[in-house]
Amino acid sequence: MPALRSTEELGLKPDYVGKVRDVFDLGKNLLIVTSDRISAFDVVMDDVVPDRGIILNVMTLAWLDHFPELPHHILTADPQALPVPFRDHAERLGGRSVLVRKAARYDAECVVRGYLAGSGWKSYQQDGTVCGHRLPAGLRLGSQLPAPLFTPSTKAAVGHDENIDFATMCGIVGEDASRTLRDLSLRLYTRAAAYTEPRGVILADTKFEFGLIDGKLAIIDEVLTPDSSRFWPAADHRPGQEPPSFDKQILRNWLQTCDWRREPPPPQIPADILIQTSRRYREVLEILFPEAYARWSKYL
Repeated sequence: MPALRSTEELGLKPDYVGKVRDVFDLGKNLLIVTSDRISAFDVVMDDVVPDRGIILNVMTLAWLDHFPELPHHILTADPQALPVPFRDHAERLGGRSVLVRKAARYDAECVVRGYLAGSGWKSYQQDGTVCGHRLPAGLRLGSQLPAPLFTPSTKAAVGHDENIDFATMCGIVGEDASRTLRDLSLRLYTRAAAYTEPRGVILADTKFEFGLIDGKLAIIDEVLTPDSSRFWPAADHRPGQEPPSFDKQILRNWLQTCDWRREPPPPQIPADILIQTSRRYREVLEILFPEAYARWSKYL
């Protein structure tokens, strides 16, 4: 199936365009289409990564099947069940689209870390803490933490999300809600990590988003995808260095070799880098959810 950069290629006009997703406001519901766009260093590339949007969407669907008791906002992922005119494009939208209920979003990202990496590692190097959590001395990049940490961040409309401590989160969404979101996020991370580990994949960290639908808590947005999580091959895990991730790391590494100032316009990406990046996303889906991969493979 041809890659999809924008739903406008299909003659559709989204109400909101994010870095990756095109969103259509249908009144009580939204249609979310995950494109094959990819961003790096906060810049959306001109080139697309084939099948990336389908892989991200199918990963979310597979994890929600794995957590059947978890309330979520998805009504259907069946392209033949979409309203007109989207159903007319079922072949191109299949695998990458979900019809969802609108939710009142909590304006905090619920991040859980099981290993020291990314901004957590930078914070630890500075003062030995991550989002208010004091950690033991002597940890290295990629070290497993003594216990998973809940390290929330702001949900910025523009610019970067910022790491915050739990007290600050309470001031944003309320103390009771913060405790509920923290406890649920830690449980989900622990269960997901226990699922990936015997399959040779480390879930280093992840982030969840939640909202209220008819006053009831539900998980929204993507769930445990390579864009919202760090998945590491366990065989390559060496404390002291960050393993190669199942994500856009190949693209980031290539961009760092370019004479580029990390602002638009981005450089043109070689075809082999795009293919390798696509293959990396596809690999983790095949490892973790081979049945879901097979089920949706007709759209890949």
